[in-house]
Formats: sequence, structure tokens, C-alpha cells
Amino acid sequence: MKKQPVLSVDHLKTYFYIDESKVAKAVDDVTFSVYPGETVALVGESGSGKSITALSIMQLINKPGRIIDGTVLLKDKELLHLKPKQMTKVRGNEIGMIFQEPMTALNPVFTIGNQIIEMIRKHKKLDKKQARKQAIELLMTVGIPRAEEIIDEYPHQLSGGMRQRVMIAIAISCEPILLIADEPTTALDVTIQAQILDLMADMREQYQMSLLLITHDLGVVSEYADHVMVMYGGQIVEEASTKELLKNTKHPYTQGLLQSLPNINKDVDRLGTIKGIVPPAFDFPKGCRFSTRCPFVMDKCKQANPELKEIESEHFVRCFLHEDGGPSNG
Repeated sequence: MKKQPVLSVDHLKTYFYIDESKVAKAVDDVTFSVYPGETVALVGESGSGKSITALSIMQLINKPGRIIDGTVLLKDKELLHLKPKQMTKVRGNEIGMIFQEPMTALNPVFTIGNQIIEMIRKHKKLDKKQARKQAIELLMTVGIPRAEEIIDEYPHQLSGGMRQRVMIAIAISCEPILLIADEPTTALDVTIQAQILDLMADMREQYQMSLLLITHDLGVVSEYADHVMVMYGGQIVEEASTKELLKNTKHPYTQGLLQSLPNINKDVDRLGTIKGIVPPAFDFPKGCRFSTRCPFVMDKCKQANPELKEIESEHFVRCFLHEDGGPSNG
């Protein structure tokens, strides 16, 4: 029997009202759960709705965006019903967030120390001296050398990898139960990416947190996630355990993402690609949202959008191909 989820997102809809005739359905009826100690990955190309899902959970959607339906439960707490002041207490204290570009997330006019200390003192009853001591310990925990000196430096004085470590220190400073990492390694060198991902995995274990990892990279997912949800056009199109999804991929979009990954064990001249681009959220095609790019498209795909259905035990797919069985990557 599974424990109570740390996070339960149910039928979440976040729309952007661009003008009277344009409504961008950025997140459209998304449902998923994150369980204690689990790493769940939300995967998809830019424009698929991953980051808007994370920002909706954190209540950071700005106009013309609006959450129009759904529930977001953090354990038993309904986040969508909280007032701004109440939600501010949740952010950082119960949910930590790491953004993809630390240079824009960190304030350039304040030292690293000031920014960590501010977060600690906002949620904990510590004086400045105690908070500074804890900030230095946090910097050491996330692998920053010379923490006593670097605490007084400014973001621009640090490398991209160091700034991301600072962001992780801020995110875990109040020992949240859930950490959301939105493309945390996108702006980093390949050699630094693995270090940051390993660090987040270590922090998750050390602080007994759950992790919602947002990424476009199924290679990252295969290494670090327990469970995967693939997003396209504001909806989840496939969901399963990582092992099951990689072994038994069902949705043509997921198959395309996998075929675009480099694989030294396969003798191929070039990587696979998915034709076209993700359509804008205000102009999805009628029917299945992947129909304009799908190599297996059928007439019915152009008429109706399939529902997300469980086709095997705890393996969900949004695709007409699997009503009577269909292609698999097996």
C-alpha cells in the first residue's frame, strides 16, 4: 500500500488569455502525484507545459495567465485556496524551487550570504549570527569550497556551476518536503551537469525530500528518476515508472524523444528527429495535439483528442494506436 502523496495535482488547468480570440491552454487537465522520497520527472520539449505546471504549483502565474480549474494538494493542504501571504510561507519552507538560470534567479546586488540568510530568517527564528553560521554550513554541504569567503561574494563572481549550488543551498535551507527543479542543468557545461544532478540526488536522500525534476532530457531521466510523465501540448501523453517507460515505450512522441538520444551501442549515422515543432498553446490542432507531427497518424487522430488511459499496469498512454495494441519500441 502506497503512502500518502507529498504532492497531488488533480485536473490542473492553467490558461493564458492573450486577447478576446486567443486562449493559450498551457496546462490542460494535468493529473499526477509525487510520493515521499520519490523523484518524478516531467519531460518534454520547450513549450510542452512543464515549467507552467511547476509555476502553477508554486502559485507564480502572472497575468494574463490564470489557473482556471483543478486542485494542488501538498499533503492535506490545498495550495490553490491559500492567500498570497500564506503561500509565501509555503515557498521555501515546505516547497523549495531551483530555476534553470541561477543568474536571473539570484539578486545581483546582494551577496550570496545575504540571500541565503534572508531565506533562513524568513522561515526560522534565528538571529543574524546563527543564520550566517547555518548559511556557511549549507554552502559547505552543497560542495562549495572556501564557504566562509564565498558567502560575502556576489553572484557574478561565481561560475555557473557554483551559482547553481548556491540555488540548491537556498532551496534546501529550510528542509522542504518537496524540491522542484526546473531544467537545473540547462545553462551548465556537460561535466558540471552530472555534478549538479548527483548533488540534488544526494540532497534528496540526506533531507528525505521528494523531487519533481523538470527536463527535456530522457538521458537524465534514466539516471535519476523513479517515475516519468511525458508532456506534450499542455497534457500528459505517457506515464509510467522509469524502467517500464524506457523498456516499453508506447507513445510515438516518447519514442521520438528516445530516438533523438545519442547511443554508442547503436550503429546509426545520424540521430532521430521529430518533424515540426510544438504548436503554440493557442493554436493546437483539432484532435490529437501530436497529430501534425506523428508518423502513425490516422483519420480519427485528426478528429478527436484521445484520453489518457491505463493500457498496462500503471502505464498510461494518450494515443488511439493502443486501443487495439500498437507499435512499441521493444
